[in-house]
Amino acid sequence: MVNLDKKTQEKIQELQMIEQTLQNLLYQLQAFQIELNETKSALEEIKKTNKDVYRVVGNIMISSKKEDIEKELEEKNKVLDLRIKSLEKQDKILREKLDNLRKDLEKNIKSE
Repeated sequence: MVNLDKKTQEKIQELQMIEQTLQNLLYQLQAFQIELNETKSALEEIKKTNKDVYRVVGNIMISSKKEDIEKELEEKNKVLDLRIKSLEKQDKILREKLDNLRKDLEKNIKSE
């Protein structure tokens, strides 16, 4: 096993932390994308129907105005889109940082 200097060991730890952060970010991104797809699907179904619309509150269903639910779902879509875009930006930044750190580590290890 190669004996690495303290700076290289710290960079390896930072690399592992970034990889873990990136993994957590990807889980969040996936959850938001699933929620967005479900919200879009619900909105499409509500727009198609002329029947009564219901909302689940706790363990019961309550009749609601179609327009109110449409408005809420559209707002939820906007919020989820913003969250997804924010997470995608973070993902891009972390990936760039990860690539730079890997290149730097490779250089350090080869020079030792």
